[in-house]
Amino acid sequence: MMWLVRMALKRPYTFVVMSMLIVILGVITILRMPTDIFPDIDIPVISVVWNYAGLSRRRWRSGSSAISSAT
Repeated sequence: MMWLVRMALKRPYTFVVMSMLIVILGVITILRMPTDIFPDIDIPVISVVWNYAGLSRRRWRSGSSAISSAT
């Protein structure tokens, strides 16, 4: 590991250029990388349909909230 330190002390410009190259290539790679915030996920969906014929809106609201809160 000391050889790396000796080389960096002998050739400082080489290590500055290499570090700049790594940073620039890293930024370019990150910008070109596709990101998907919302991936396609198949989530199972269940639909429940209640059909009460002949109820008024007021009666429907009071009845459906009592039924849904009881379960």
